[in-house]
Amino acid sequence: MRKSSCRRGGTPGKTEDIRMKNEEEASERPDNTAFTQQQLPAWQPVLSAGIIIPGFLIIGLAFLGIGIALFLTSQTIQVLEMDYTGVEKDSPCFRCTSPSNQTCTCEVTFSLSTLFTGPVFFYYGLSNYFQNFRKYGVSKDDYQLTGDTQYFKSPRDVCFPYAHDSKNNPIVPCGAIASSMFNDTFELYQIINGTKKKVPLDGKGISWWTDYNIKYRNPLPVNGSFASAFDGTVKPINWPKAAYELDLTDPNNNGFLNQDFLVWMRRAALPQFRKLYRRITEGDYATGLPAGNYSLTVYYNYPVLSFDGRKKVVFSNVSWMGGKNDFLGIAYLVVGSLCVVMSVVMLIVYAKFKFSDDDDA
Repeated sequence: MRKSSCRRGGTPGKTEDIRMKNEEEASERPDNTAFTQQQLPAWQPVLSAGIIIPGFLIIGLAFLGIGIALFLTSQTIQVLEMDYTGVEKDSPCFRCTSPSNQTCTCEVTFSLSTLFTGPVFFYYGLSNYFQNFRKYGVSKDDYQLTGDTQYFKSPRDVCFPYAHDSKNNPIVPCGAIASSMFNDTFELYQIINGTKKKVPLDGKGISWWTDYNIKYRNPLPVNGSFASAFDGTVKPINWPKAAYELDLTDPNNNGFLNQDFLVWMRRAALPQFRKLYRRITEGDYATGLPAGNYSLTVYYNYPVLSFDGRKKVVFSNVSWMGGKNDFLGIAYLVVGSLCVVMSVVMLIVYAKFKFSDDDDA
């Protein structure tokens, strides 16, 4: 009798396991609502000729309008580029390309026939320079650049071979990017009746706001001295002076927060690029560079001939769309033209086949 009862009722443990399993599955199920069961009402457009053809036409006309505005605006932007690499023998900087000439100054002259409307942006440009190379891009110590002095004496391995000098002294800032920092400097003069008038160059705020305020930080001074925070370290091999001496006149522009350093540390995506050096916005030149003769004094320090590179300076102004960029306007014009042409083609095809079907009916 006891044996028969066990057969009909099953084992109590097995029944309990099944009940608990069912409860777990029920608890994992989403709520039975329209949202969780994906039963909300939906709308799906019906793509017909009456929608597609006018849509293509409207988009095409809009793109054509934007393209014309962009292209015409780009044509109004003034750009002046001057190569000063010194490869050509008639170049004023040719003598500076000699390896024996360690400190060299050359002078590049140019003339403006009309007002170069301000504000004027002064760039330096490099070509055949691959800042997007992966090993080059990771060759820096982010902990150093945030002011963590613990990594001053022991740079990270990613900085190799620019982590220590020949005497095994730690380099700050270490890495290939910092070591290759651009160090040509420039002075611009307007020539008036044979005399030189210096054009003020503004270097404040030329870096990204996030780089200056968030990404990079200087180490805290030691015993009231900023330079003491770098004790026991050496400057990068190619630098003429240490990081704490980049701008002794302005503590807000010194060390890792130096504007030129920050601009250089933001790598370029293409092998031919330009980086902002200064802006011309002050004094008699707030409205731009007047027509006349100018002289650009170049303190030639940065070697590029070893990798077949080129150096140039660029003067440019901007508009509401940014710098000069013909490609963007042309791209909008091409896409807009294609949309208009496609709308006409689809209208012809629709009229030919749709109307013929109606006639047959």
